[in-house]
Amino acid sequence: MADCRGAHARGNVSTVATVTGLFFYPVKSTRGIALLRARVVATGFEWDRQWMVIDGKGTFLSQRTHPQLAQIVPAIGEDALLLTAAGRPPLSVPLAQAGEPVPVRVHNDPCVGLDQGTAAQAWMSETLGQPVRLVRVPPAPQRVANPKFAGTAPAPMGFADGFPLLVCNQASLDELNARMPQAIPMERFRPNIVLEGLPAWAEDHIDTLSVGELTLRLVKPCTRCSIPSIDQRTGLPSTNPLPVLRAFRFNRELLGVTFGENAVITSGVGYEIRRGASCRVSFEPAAAAG
Repeated sequence: MADCRGAHARGNVSTVATVTGLFFYPVKSTRGIALLRARVVATGFEWDRQWMVIDGKGTFLSQRTHPQLAQIVPAIGEDALLLTAAGRPPLSVPLAQAGEPVPVRVHNDPCVGLDQGTAAQAWMSETLGQPVRLVRVPPAPQRVANPKFAGTAPAPMGFADGFPLLVCNQASLDELNARMPQAIPMERFRPNIVLEGLPAWAEDHIDTLSVGELTLRLVKPCTRCSIPSIDQRTGLPSTNPLPVLRAFRFNRELLGVTFGENAVITSGVGYEIRRGASCRVSFEPAAAAG
């Protein structure tokens, strides 16, 4: 992959960026929600990927196979998860971590979900046009990020694909869009945190991000599936960035096209991060030496 360290990474151990985007996704693979502030919990952002839709075998559904999930809009109310979709009555699901435990699977990870009941089952099944169920993360999540990348300290997760948080760089999207036949928005890559003030692709070489009491360690490039080709407002196929990315962002070690960096929480559980906050960015020693 090309050397994309950028001017800030070369010759500087650290620099400052700005947090310009915060997002969470209460129900896995449904519409993302932009935030002004986000509270960090052990599994990532509060309420992020705390619910997911499963089929009759307990396997999660995603936009890879069910792009219409993008048309389901979640919101966190005072005491309930609220779901809306065009032409459907709203659904209210209590926030309490309760329900019958059922075996579920997220990619290669077998784990447990709490069944959210018959009303949620009926609403989701009618909305998606097939028998499905809605499940909730239990109070003691069983999944942790892959220690090969995350390190020996366990990094607990809800129903996220593989890591607690995803960090993306606005300058990288800007450079990608300059190569695209039509620009695409950042929401296609479903980040949790968006940074500005860094050169394009500088995120490849970031070691840690610090915002107040919160410190994140960036541990693995995010390999991308087909979801960035789906319009997150309509659930319909749209401009696909993967062929363009493949030309200059194919990672031979991971055997995939990358955009964004997966992160784990080093410190600061309970801290609230705000959009517009300054962020101290520390680079890997090799990148800083340049």
